[in-house]
Amino acid sequence: MISPLSRLALVFARGVARSLAPGLVLGGALTLSAAADDALPIGPDLTSVTVETEDGPVEITRHRNDTQLIGGVLQEIVPVPGVRPAGELEVLAALQDEGARVVDMRTMEWRTKATIPGSIHIPYTEVSMRLDELGCTGAEGAWECSGALEVFAFCNGPACGQSPQAIKAMVRQGFPAEKIHYYRGGMQSWTVMGLTTVENLF
Repeated sequence: MISPLSRLALVFARGVARSLAPGLVLGGALTLSAAADDALPIGPDLTSVTVETEDGPVEITRHRNDTQLIGGVLQEIVPVPGVRPAGELEVLAALQDEGARVVDMRTMEWRTKATIPGSIHIPYTEVSMRLDELGCTGAEGAWECSGALEVFAFCNGPACGQSPQAIKAMVRQGFPAEKIHYYRGGMQSWTVMGLTTVENLF
């Protein structure tokens, strides 16, 4: 059964939809049309989900908007078993913790545009070769990570696959999953929350 809050949200959505009349299609289902080039995938093989409500079916889709940095597919909150999700407060605490590293795993092009102050840069393509910067000893293919630091990994947000790829590479190389914290919100959430960023860092 739909909650009063959900019902209110649906009524509000319908009111907004009616104000956008040309893009509205009603016929048992509430659907807002958008230009085909604004459509984004939800997951690797998922473009929409239709859910039943007491007012009929509603199709959930995803479209480009002004708050998104990129248009990739949505990432799981736990990319590898044992990895822990993190939010802004955990990232802020990690920035002040000598036993932790907040790691920007994006390419240099993205990092120079804006990043989290105090983060270090290890691109996702290089992380398996640079685990010594995260408390491991040895070399690629033979890392010893008993002294691993707490790592807070981020990239461009929930639709960015760079830090999840890096996390998987780290675990394959022997980095303990329980020492990895995935800040899935990344730069998208950090920016939307109005938190300070720095530019032109290399």
